[in-house]
Amino acid sequence: MLPRELLADAFARVQEEVRAAVEGLTEDQLAHRLDPDANSIGWLVWHLLRVQDDHVAEVAGREQVWTADGWAARFALPFDAPATGYGHSSADVAKVRTTAELLTGYADAVTAQTRDYLATLEADELDRVVDERWDPPVTLGVRLVSVIGDDMAHLGQAQFVRGLLQRT
Repeated sequence: MLPRELLADAFARVQEEVRAAVEGLTEDQLAHRLDPDANSIGWLVWHLLRVQDDHVAEVAGREQVWTADGWAARFALPFDAPATGYGHSSADVAKVRTTAELLTGYADAVTAQTRDYLATLEADELDRVVDERWDPPVTLGVRLVSVIGDDMAHLGQAQFVRGLLQRT
């Protein structure tokens, strides 16, 4: 298996888990917070997709699908277009009201762009430094694995909240 195939499989699993985390939930359920400062399922999934879109677009030298394909307008959230949720306050989290259909549609679009980029990726490119703000500098391989790890962590949180919602 080539590294690009392994990465594509991991990102496809993120897409599958996004669908499982949100399908069948109402807008109110997606916005439900376990306490006033907790993250909602909708925010968690929106955030993980925004980070993936942002990070993959940056390393690929492409525009994010969030802006290129009109997802920012469709979601109509009260944030600047570049917002990914990083550093959001509890009040910001509460502003993320969306539908399962928007989230899964955006997930499909982000995954398609990710897959398109990965299809062009050669193994030796994974060692390319993409972020020198860290010590050691971050390579492309580390960045992509970091996005997958972050996605899965947020998906686990969303699935936990979904499980609690379904029990009540």
